[in-house]
Amino acid sequence: MSDSNPNFDLNGLDWRRPRGEAALADVHRSIPVPKTTWRRFAAFLGPGYLVAVGYMDPGNWATSLAGGSKFGYTLLVVALVSNLMAIVLQSLCARLAIASGRDLAQACRDAFPAWVSVPLWALAEIAIIATDIAEVIGTAIGLNLLFGIPLELGVLITALDVFLILWLQNKGFRWLEAFIITFLGVIAISFGIQIALADPVWSEVIKGFAPTTEIIRNPEMLYLALGILGATVMPHNLYLHSAIVQTRAYGETLPEKRQALRYATADSTIALMFALLINASILILAAASFHATGRTDVAELDQAHTLIGPLLGEGVAPALFAVALLACGLNSTVTATLAGQAVMEGFLQIRLKPWLRRLITRVIAIVPAAAVTIWYGSAGTGRLLILTQVILSLQLSFAVVPLVMFTADRKKMGAMAAPHWLVALAILIAVVIVGLNLKLLWDFSGLGG
Repeated sequence: MSDSNPNFDLNGLDWRRPRGEAALADVHRSIPVPKTTWRRFAAFLGPGYLVAVGYMDPGNWATSLAGGSKFGYTLLVVALVSNLMAIVLQSLCARLAIASGRDLAQACRDAFPAWVSVPLWALAEIAIIATDIAEVIGTAIGLNLLFGIPLELGVLITALDVFLILWLQNKGFRWLEAFIITFLGVIAISFGIQIALADPVWSEVIKGFAPTTEIIRNPEMLYLALGILGATVMPHNLYLHSAIVQTRAYGETLPEKRQALRYATADSTIALMFALLINASILILAAASFHATGRTDVAELDQAHTLIGPLLGEGVAPALFAVALLACGLNSTVTATLAGQAVMEGFLQIRLKPWLRRLITRVIAIVPAAAVTIWYGSAGTGRLLILTQVILSLQLSFAVVPLVMFTADRKKMGAMAAPHWLVALAILIAVVIVGLNLKLLWDFSGLGG
C-alpha cells in the first residue's frame, strides 16, 4: 500500500474516506496525560464511569425490578453475562478509537457506502430516543416520589436538564466526569443501605448467578432477560465510549497508543464491575423485597417505591429509592446527550449547538413519554420502560457487528487489530445477541407457538 492509493488514510490505514474532524471536537484531546505512570493512569480514569451510567439507567431499573419480583434471583446470571459481554465490547470501542482515531459512528461513515451508513445512523438515533424516553420517565418519577410533582409536569421539567449539561460542559470535561462519579456514589450508598435492610438469602443470591436453560425456554423470562441485556449492553454506550476515550491527549506513537488502550480498558472494566454491583443490587432488592413476599407483579417504579416502605421501613427505604432513581435519571441524561452528539457528528458530520441537539432529542422523547403518562398514568410507564430496553436490545446488533468487523480488520486497525482470541470471543457475543433477538421476535410474532 502506498500514499498514491486514494483509500490510504492519513494514519496509513485502509478506509473508504479520510478521517474528518473528530466528534465532540470541543473536548477532543483536551485532557493532558502526564508522563509518570500512576498520574498517567489516573488521567484515563473517567470515561468508563460515563459508560457505566448506561448500565444502571431508569430503564434498567424497570427490567430488573420486573425480573426480580417475578422470577426471584434467577435472572442474576443474565446481569452477570451481560456485564461480561459489555466489558469485551467496551474494550473494543477503546481499541477502535485509539487505533484509528475514529469513534464508532465515524468508522461506520468512513467504512461503508451511504446506503449502509445512513440506515445505521437512523437505527442509532432510534436507540438514543429509546434511551431518552427511559430517562424522561425515570427522572419524572423520581421528581414525583421526592417532591410530589405530578408525572405530566415532571416529564416537561426534564427538558430543563439542557442547562445543567451546558453548564457542566462549559466548566470542562473533568467537571462533567466528577458530576457523574459523585452521583454514582450516591446511588451505590443508597442501594447498599437498602440491600442491608432487605436482608436477602445470600445462598439463593449465589444460585442466581448459575445459568439455567429455563431462561431460553420461557418466552416471558426471555423477554425480561433481553430487556436486561438491552439495558446493560446499550448501543449508545458503544458510540459514546469510542468518542470520549479520545478526550485524552495520549499521543500518536504505537507504544503510546498501546499504553492508552491498556489504561482505557482498565478504566472501563473497573467501572463496569461497579455497574454490575448496582445492577445486581436492583434485582436482589426486588427479589428479596417483593418475590419473597409473594408480590410477583411489580414493574412500575412508583409501585416499587410504595411497596418498599412497609417492607423495609417507612422512613429511610422509600427516600433512598427515590434519591437513587433521580440520580440515575440525571446521570443518564448527561451521557445520552454526549452519545447523541457523537452519533450525529460522526455519521453525518453535522455540527449542531449542544443545547439545540439536546432539545431536539429531548422533545422527541417527551412526546411518547407524555402521551403514555397522560393516557395511562403511572401504570403504563413501567411497560413503556421495559419496551424501550427491548428496543435497545434489538438495535444492539447493528452497533456490535460493525464494531467487531472493524476491530478485527488489520487493514483498518494496523498493528492494534484485535488478537484472534478476542475476535473469536467478540464474534461469539455478536452471535448470541443476534440469536437471542431472533428468538424473541419468533416468540412474540406468534410463530413460536
